[in-house]
Amino acid sequence: MEEVKLSRVEHALSELSYPITRADAAVELNDVTLLLADGEANLGSLIEDTHSEEYDSADQLEDSLYNALPMEAVGEPYQSEGEG
Repeated sequence: MEEVKLSRVEHALSELSYPITRADAAVELNDVTLLLADGEANLGSLIEDTHSEEYDSADQLEDSLYNALPMEAVGEPYQSEGEG
């Protein structure tokens, strides 16, 4: 099982062949655990919760994925990594 930080999810998404259906992307990434600000989740399951049936690019899938995540998963607004 691979683990990927949310800030690095674009790398995992870029390894898919596009265009790709939501269902195929979910299957391809079902063995990836996405590390979120408030815990972790299965990347394939998160992709299943997105709204588009097909994605033409990793950027398009990433945008849809972020839109499907609750705010707590992404972190506090205006919070940036490295500050503290």
